[in-house]
Amino acid sequence: MKFMLGTKGKMTQVFDEKGVVSAATAIVAGPLVATQVKTKEKDGYSAVQFGFGTKKEKNLSAPLKGHLKDLAPARYLREFPAEGVERGATMDVSIFVPGDVVAVSAISKGKGFQGVVKRHGFKGGPRSHGQKNKERAPGSIGGGGRAGGRVAKNMRMAGRMGGDRITVKNLRILQVDPATNTILISGAVPGRPGTLVEIRG
Repeated sequence: MKFMLGTKGKMTQVFDEKGVVSAATAIVAGPLVATQVKTKEKDGYSAVQFGFGTKKEKNLSAPLKGHLKDLAPARYLREFPAEGVERGATMDVSIFVPGDVVAVSAISKGKGFQGVVKRHGFKGGPRSHGQKNKERAPGSIGGGGRAGGRVAKNMRMAGRMGGDRITVKNLRILQVDPATNTILISGAVPGRPGTLVEIRG
């Protein structure tokens, strides 16, 4: 299993050798540093914790300073299933090659409190026949004859939108540049520029 952490950059266009253009997202990824190796004997499962990014040492908590002893202070820590990796080992974007199919996970943009038309794609009410201020209203949410006179669970209503962990699958690696630690991935990736992104292949 291939994996990498990075931060989302801007979108661009990439032309292949046939002149076909593809939308792409630039991701500044790696290098990763193994900060902890977990084993079945000690932890009950096998995994490796990796650190990504840098942080001022004064901003680390005391337990985290001890955890990262002898290693650079990392901004993010994430676990991936891996074996045969020792603490302190590094990994960069060269593990990926153009053409690899990956899944990308990130936190989507927060959009604040939104109504049902934007949040759930409701059509809204009719625009005629005396309709004045109810065009984007949600309509009935329950009543005496439905669900026993209460509001049923998971009723689609207005509320906070965005800020969810989103995974986009079947994206292709278009270009890999180990010199600048940059990966170009086809299509759009969740989040704003600067969002932490997990890439798994």
